Amino acid sequence: MTLFEWLQASGIELPTRAEAIEAAVASVLTLAMLAGGVVAGRKLGPPIAAMVQRFAIAQGETLHARICAITRHGAAAFLLMTLGAIWPWESLAGVPIGLALGASVARAGFQLLRGLNLPRWLAWVFAIVCFVALFSREIGGLEPVTRLAEQIGFTVGSRRFSVMLLVTMIVTVVAILAVTRAVTRITEQWIGHARGLDPTQKLLAQKLASIAIVVIAFFFAMDLLEIDLTSLALFSGGFGLAIGFGLQKTIGNLIAGIILLMDRSIKPGDVIALQNEIGWVNKIGVRAVSIITRDGKEHLIPNENLMTQEVENWSYSDRNVRVRIPVSIAYDNDLKLAQELMLRAARESPRVLKSPKPTVWLMSFGDYALQHEILAWISDPESGVGNVRSDVLNRLWFLFKEHGIGLPYPQRDIHIRSLPTGMRHENLDA
Repeated sequence: MTLFEWLQASGIELPTRAEAIEAAVASVLTLAMLAGGVVAGRKLGPPIAAMVQRFAIAQGETLHARICAITRHGAAAFLLMTLGAIWPWESLAGVPIGLALGASVARAGFQLLRGLNLPRWLAWVFAIVCFVALFSREIGGLEPVTRLAEQIGFTVGSRRFSVMLLVTMIVTVVAILAVTRAVTRITEQWIGHARGLDPTQKLLAQKLASIAIVVIAFFFAMDLLEIDLTSLALFSGGFGLAIGFGLQKTIGNLIAGIILLMDRSIKPGDVIALQNEIGWVNKIGVRAVSIITRDGKEHLIPNENLMTQEVENWSYSDRNVRVRIPVSIAYDNDLKLAQELMLRAARESPRVLKSPKPTVWLMSFGDYALQHEILAWISDPESGVGNVRSDVLNRLWFLFKEHGIGLPYPQRDIHIRSLPTGMRHENLDA
């Protein structure tokens, strides 16, 4: 018995010659569509990636690095869908088209979701669902799959949750998350390039836009999933109590951060005094303000603390900051020359401003020194204050050495009123 006779005896229907030819043609055309996707990825991917990196996605995103792959798979999926629509392919011919189409859409979706920093498992679930749905549709078997998925499920209250409904909900939520993430990034980048707004206004607009996008996406998802919000009345009441008690600090910090941005009392880039250190505001987040000190330490201070407590802001209305540099000289020095050298050392320091001019004050007559203060102005306090003081003192040291200005040292005059008898005779004999 030949293989052909055995298959017929087993009840396995073999394709006819016409079906085999049609399947071969579909396979060749499928390979051509995949090759077209590769060409599109190479030709169109790099310019699209450059455009996305420049205009659409904030710095640090990874989507632009995946644009070439997304373009390749997306173009292949489009060509394959066109191929499937222009001719009524039989089930056998639909196998290669369905396999390629499902794989292309799944890979494009996976790359897109991972580029938007969604979890890997969520991207895999979305890709598998897309592959199964498209492959089943192309081979004419989607209806049995959906019927089976509808039959498997459970009932909660008056609503039935089937596997099909859960899969639909997962795909819908993932799609909405991806769109929300992409729209948020595009909006933030668009606001960041606005020329009519200062950095603080840009940050405030970005945060308000992000909140608005999330709220709109939430209600859109509720409507798309046909979830009745009135049924959540009890839950919303409990959620409101949770916000009032458990999330009070979180909501307070969120509102405090928005208020800080609105009244512009603290802005990104401001220099503030933090305990005994000086730091500059790196960013104002939802919960806390990031402040970086000169030592590279990053402090996260709750927004509410900065709004309710006293804050020393060095650059609130003016970025100019005066630096005080104490200097002491000995009494036997030329006072006028020493003060001129102090001014010269301050003027020669590169970060000291020419206007306002540096000045020298004679502060007091000390026990063994004339105590002065050099007052110099700088306009970049975020670069540090101690390094300016060190630079001026280093220059002043060499100027003092060059012109013979001496530094003071402790001196004490001791007056002996009386000596013991033995020591007195010894001193007289000497």
